[in-house]
Amino acid sequence: MKKNNRFLKIVVYIFLVGYCLLTVAPFLWSILTSFKTTAEIAGGGTFFPETWSLKGYETIFKSQFLQWIFNSIFVALFTTVFNLVFNTMAGYALARIDFKGRQLLFSAMLLLIMIPSQVTMIPLYIVVSKIGLIDSHWSIIFTTMINIGYIFMMRQFFINFPRDVEEAATMDGLTRFGTFFRVVLPNAKAAIATQSVFIFMGVWNEFMKPLLFISSPDKYMLTQGLNAISKTYKNATQWDVIMAGALVSIIPIFILYIVMNKYFIEKNDQTAGIK
Repeated sequence: MKKNNRFLKIVVYIFLVGYCLLTVAPFLWSILTSFKTTAEIAGGGTFFPETWSLKGYETIFKSQFLQWIFNSIFVALFTTVFNLVFNTMAGYALARIDFKGRQLLFSAMLLLIMIPSQVTMIPLYIVVSKIGLIDSHWSIIFTTMINIGYIFMMRQFFINFPRDVEEAATMDGLTRFGTFFRVVLPNAKAAIATQSVFIFMGVWNEFMKPLLFISSPDKYMLTQGLNAISKTYKNATQWDVIMAGALVSIIPIFILYIVMNKYFIEKNDQTAGIK
């Protein structure tokens, strides 16, 4: 019996190691390819660069790449801030404030989650066009500043938040807004940090909305810029440029994850409950 268990553990370990290598290999290939010369890539070459080159990185930084990064950071930061404010306040209202039609409103919001985003693209374009935001970064911010999924998440968090703490704050003379901003929010750091990571990452990787709303190259989001680079250098000899751009684009996400990692891992699992 012990031999069978030991054999099973070995098989599981081998499978996990193999799966890990299979997952990491494409990312490692991207890193190494970004340092290869164009001649080496064209000739097939080996997995590791024979001659290390920074030409790919030099090429992307000579383009509008830095401007595209700045555009993406601008849009992602503003969108994340607006989402944190509106989603958190809406979630708190649905969890704590007893108003007429609250349950009906919440049910309607849950139904809206089931509608694919592609269905609303054309109506969104018409609305954005009517208010004159086409070819503006605010078109993306305006249409992404609220997320029903995270309203739901914050509602579940606040439902499980101890009412005694809020009642004590009220007895001390705090208003509803005072209780929310001075007592509730400081204790919701884990949920807010988790929300911020996913929202920032979602906006950073967004491609359809920028493609629909933005047309000027100097206003491109990073995803648009990378797409433009891939079309410009679409032959095999320029994969070093494409891979260099892709790797640089993940640095902000990587930094954000490192900063928020503590809160992300320690996220209160109260948000998983449904009441």
